Amino acid sequence: MRTETLSVHLGNEPDPATGAVAPPIHLATTFRHGPSGERIAGYEYQREGNPTNDRLRAALAALEGGEEALVFASGMAAMTTLLESMPNGARILIPDDCYTGLRMLCEEYLPQRGIAAIPVDMSDAEAVRAACAQPVALLWIETPSNPRMKISDLAVLADIGRAVGALVVADNTFATPMLQRPLALGADIVMHSTTKYFGGHSDVLGGALIFAKRDDLYAKTAHRLHITGASMAPFNAWLTLRGCRSLGARMAMHCANARRVAEFLASRPEIERVNWPGLPAHAGHAVAAKQMRDFGGMMSIELRDGREAALAMASKVRIFTNATSLGGCESLIEHRASVEGATPRSPQNLLRISVGLEHADDLIGDLRQALD
Repeated sequence: MRTETLSVHLGNEPDPATGAVAPPIHLATTFRHGPSGERIAGYEYQREGNPTNDRLRAALAALEGGEEALVFASGMAAMTTLLESMPNGARILIPDDCYTGLRMLCEEYLPQRGIAAIPVDMSDAEAVRAACAQPVALLWIETPSNPRMKISDLAVLADIGRAVGALVVADNTFATPMLQRPLALGADIVMHSTTKYFGGHSDVLGGALIFAKRDDLYAKTAHRLHITGASMAPFNAWLTLRGCRSLGARMAMHCANARRVAEFLASRPEIERVNWPGLPAHAGHAVAAKQMRDFGGMMSIELRDGREAALAMASKVRIFTNATSLGGCESLIEHRASVEGATPRSPQNLLRISVGLEHADDLIGDLRQALD
């Protein structure tokens, strides 16, 4: 079956006890067991596992083509649980353009555990190959990257990682399995901030790791999640499952709207660069077209007249909302450098845009009046 069909039905099967088409939510924190700890129905304590989370785990694993999945309280919790499990002295590669939370984790906390994170331009396979001349435990890939929308060739980087015995992890948050399936291209693990497109309504926090194999690494990560307690709440799992049902339809409209918005912005003299991989002028367009079904709802723009021009545009929008995050029904715009903390890495003239589900003509009209 196609991913659109799977997303509607996986984890959302009718309740066998009542026939309810919308599945129930199990909020229990503890489960009855036998006098010597026998698990009567397979569960003991919510942090270790519960039926609602297990339905979401099975759905995410199937959508990404993996054998197992784990769900977390946030995307950052998923990242941290995996990266902090690397051995002391490990050297990992991360993108030079990446999510701020990942960069801060790598700069502020991983060194305390003896883990060195080296930024590399992941869109340059030869730069990655050169960085692998020294031992590498893990390659972390974002494609498209956040916020400059660089494209990395997943199959090529997976081959490079495999050749040096490195774990290959792909952040698939921007694309979702509707547009891109990194495990099929050779990645070992896929990470999602399910807060974004899976939730789809800006009202539920969560994260996930999907494993190509049910192996020792999966078991160790699951144990670490259980002990450290970064578990997703069952209500959040239930809301995320609800979001899965409309994921295919929403992604199709996000992509269609993004194309119209990107083409409009590319026509404006005020805009120096539109970073959206669906445009033929994008440096990663050919690779994106090879490994993605469509090009997503995320983009960034760089204004010719610098920071003040970017802030002026962001201050004039009426339909777009100035807000962090992405993947909701509403369109968002954000001056990334202003929210990246004391050491921003995004260009000062850059605005990140999450194109929502409003009518494309209205979105274009709003951007036009903000630029005029």
